[in-house]
Amino acid sequence: MLMNSSKSIKSSLVVLMLCFFTMGIVDLVGVATNFIKKDFNLNNLTASLIPMMVFLWFAIFSIPSAVVMDSIGRKNTVLISIIITSIALIIPYIWYDFTFLLISFALVGIANTFLQVSLNPLVSNVVAEQNLASTLTFGQFVKAIASFTGPILASFFSSQYGDWTFVLFVYSIFSIACSILLYNTSIIEQKELSTNQRVTFSNTFVLLKSSFVALSFFGILVIVGIDVCMNTNIALLLSEKLDLPVQQGAYGISIYFAAKTLGAFVGAFVLLKIHSTTFLKWSMLSAFLGFFLLIGTSSAMLLYFGTALIGFSCANVFSIIFSNVLNYNKLRANELSSLMIMGVAGGAIITPIAGYLSTQFGLWAAFILMFLCACYLLSLSIFLYKKTDV
Repeated sequence: MLMNSSKSIKSSLVVLMLCFFTMGIVDLVGVATNFIKKDFNLNNLTASLIPMMVFLWFAIFSIPSAVVMDSIGRKNTVLISIIITSIALIIPYIWYDFTFLLISFALVGIANTFLQVSLNPLVSNVVAEQNLASTLTFGQFVKAIASFTGPILASFFSSQYGDWTFVLFVYSIFSIACSILLYNTSIIEQKELSTNQRVTFSNTFVLLKSSFVALSFFGILVIVGIDVCMNTNIALLLSEKLDLPVQQGAYGISIYFAAKTLGAFVGAFVLLKIHSTTFLKWSMLSAFLGFFLLIGTSSAMLLYFGTALIGFSCANVFSIIFSNVLNYNKLRANELSSLMIMGVAGGAIITPIAGYLSTQFGLWAAFILMFLCACYLLSLSIFLYKKTDV
């Protein structure tokens, strides 16, 4: 593998970790949905359009983003995606209108699709192969930091200045600074094609004929659905059960992402000792307890503990499924990667269903749906991944 000089590796990694932080800004859609729902007096189903506008584009643009990356390079793709993110974030700060909000979060979703598809391969041009897994895991840790600080900042700006959108302005400035740093960072790229054919729609979708790939794809869709539904519904649940204003309920989102951050950090070390299948099984069993606490109790301590337990338990599911799929057929790694990123559209599929259920039956129904999704993930560890030696 063609590597950058050792002198520039450290500075390059610092910049790329900042890019991972930018990637995590997309999770701000959860707390934003709560504030927008209140400001525009939306029902749960209509409010669910906001996260749908973010995650829908993963289904549409994951493969095209791989094609673009193959044409203009990894660094340029990452750079363009961060610039689009910075522009999209500033729109609601200037024009706080529901239509502009939908446009803004749609752009964030499109940019994040390109960013997720291109950033991980770009890292592989900076670090040695034996250090890639740990570097990417640390990148997910940095991404999770952005995820849990966003709700804290939004709630702070809302309570102190009466305008939660100031967090969008702050993150927009950060994204601009990140793009400038990346533009001035020299990264030598090497095109690595796993096969002689380029990534296309046809040679990607044909992989779904494999039951292993198809069931794993649905696993990605489901875990992202749980993540987005927790992001958009936990503040509402805490506000409803504990009779809190939405600003205080939003701290539940930060608890969820703080636990997820800790889970990612712990998982990076535990997975060196424990098989990923075993880890996935016990993670989902502990998540079951978390959902039982959220659905069946009204104690503040138990509700917060349940929230943290779900975040901690779900922190490594995405990477476990992803690694199983990539190791399933290493010669088709590029196509499998773009296909799994397409599964992130689960945030656009599961969330509206949860919104409909909560509108019709109450918030508890949305959490029952998430529990059923966790049951599916448990079944993967029992019936699918145990058959592999991944």
